[in-house]
Amino acid sequence: MLRRAVYNLFYFSSAHMEVTNDIHFVSGNPGKISEAESIMKENNIKVKYMKLDLPEYQGEPDFISEAKCKCAASIINGPVITEDTSLAFDALHGLPGPYIKWFLDKLGPDGLHTLLSGFEDKSASAICTLAFCKGPEQDVQLFHGITKGKIISPRGNKGFGWDSCFLPEDKDKTYAELSFEEKNTISHRRKALLLLKDYLSKMNK
Repeated sequence: MLRRAVYNLFYFSSAHMEVTNDIHFVSGNPGKISEAESIMKENNIKVKYMKLDLPEYQGEPDFISEAKCKCAASIINGPVITEDTSLAFDALHGLPGPYIKWFLDKLGPDGLHTLLSGFEDKSASAICTLAFCKGPEQDVQLFHGITKGKIISPRGNKGFGWDSCFLPEDKDKTYAELSFEEKNTISHRRKALLLLKDYLSKMNK
C-alpha cells in the first residue's frame, strides 16, 4: 500500500495522482538512482525519479520484478520502470539471488565472503532486472543485465551495498575500487538500461 511518494523532493498524497505520460523510475536507493541517472542521461532517456513503498514480494526474480512493476504502475497510473538487483552465487545454486538485500543487512560484505568459505567455487553473477509497464493492466517487459565475477574479501570504499566484495570478470578491481565512470561502463545496471533504451526507442517510433 502506498504510504509515501516523493516527486522531486515535494510530497504529494496518492489522492492527487493523475494519469501521466511521464516515465517514472521507482527506487529509494540513492546509489542506484545516481548510476541510473548517469547512464540514462548519456543515452537521452528522460525519466522522473520517484520513491514508493511497495510490497516486498517473494518468489523467483522475474515474478518479483513483474509484480512490483504492476503495483507501481497501478499507483502511478502511468508508465513506470522498476529495478531489482540479484547477486547469485554459483556454489549456492543462485542464492542469495533477489534476497541479497536482507543477506547484506545481516551479514555485510565480509559475511557474504565468509558465506562461501567452505566452497572452492567463488563465482557469482550480478544481475539487474529492469521492468517497464505502460500503465495499469498493461503487460510488463523485463530487461536483464548480467555481469559475471566472483566474491572476494572486501576491498575498496566506493560504490554501495556489496560492491566491495564483487570482483568483475577480467578485472583486478572490485566494483568498490572502480571509479563511478569505470563501474558504469561494465555494470549489470548499464547492460539492462541499454536494453531498455533500445525498447523505448522502438516504442516511440
